[in-house]
Amino acid sequence: MSSAGAGGVRVDKWLWATRLFKTRTAASGACEAGRVRIDGSVAKAAKRVRPGQIIAIRRRQHDTVVVVRVLRDKRGSATAVAESYDDISPPRPAATDDRGAGPAEVRDAGAGRPTKRDRRRIDRLKGRPGS
Repeated sequence: MSSAGAGGVRVDKWLWATRLFKTRTAASGACEAGRVRIDGSVAKAAKRVRPGQIIAIRRRQHDTVVVVRVLRDKRGSATAVAESYDDISPPRPAATDDRGAGPAEVRDAGAGRPTKRDRRRIDRLKGRPGS
C-alpha cells in the first residue's frame, strides 16, 4: 500500500497507479474528456476516490467498471496492484466488422494478401460499392 491520505487519492493518479492507464497523462486526458465516471457522475482529474466507490471508464465502445478496494498513489507491481480493485465489467461483445453486422471475417494464417479477385468478392459480401 501507499501513503494515500484519509482524504483520498486523485482519480488520475489512482488510475495510473493501478495500471488501468499506461501514463498519468492518459488517465488525466480521459478524465478531462469525460470518459471516467465515479459513482455515475463525470470525474475531473483532481476528483478524490475512496474505497468502495465505483469507477467506470469508457474505451472504444466498451466500459471497464471497477470497485475501489485499496487507495494507491504510487505505481507498483502488477501482482500487488491486483488487490487494489474488483473488476465488475460487463463481458466484451464479439468482434464485428465495420458495419456491426456479425463477426468480422478472418483470413487463415499464412494465406497471404488477397488477390484482386478476392478483394472484389469481399467487397461484394460486405455490400461495398466496387467494380
